[in-house]
Amino acid sequence: MPLSPYISFAGNCEEAIAYYQQAVGAELLYKMTFGDMPKDDNSEEGCPSGMQFPDSAIAHSNVRIAGSDIMMSDGTLSGNGTYAGFTLVLDTQDVAEGKRWFDSLAAGGTVDMAWQETFWAHGFGKVTDKFGVPWMINVVKQP
Repeated sequence: MPLSPYISFAGNCEEAIAYYQQAVGAELLYKMTFGDMPKDDNSEEGCPSGMQFPDSAIAHSNVRIAGSDIMMSDGTLSGNGTYAGFTLVLDTQDVAEGKRWFDSLAAGGTVDMAWQETFWAHGFGKVTDKFGVPWMINVVKQP
């Protein structure tokens, strides 16, 4: 059974989905808004947590990036999402694709380590995208 990250955005998940589709070719597999959720007999909101979200907020989505699934939602609507203690890693065998991913994720974000060749990779770079999500792009040298 695979392990998949789940990223909670601060009310801008819809924008993040579109961004990742453009930046790294994410494929949208599933999306449900809070307005799409069935209403519970005991709750007007439809959210089992009891928290209230706008009907247009994303309750759950799933995108596939480079063969891996990442789940996302508008899990918090207060302030900006902050992400610490993890990094999403994108591996490819194609240096041009890796550089394109790096440049796309860096647009509006912050470059943490410039794109470069290293002893382990034909291309490697670290970036924090415009949503504050940290990424490493890696083109591993094959033995």
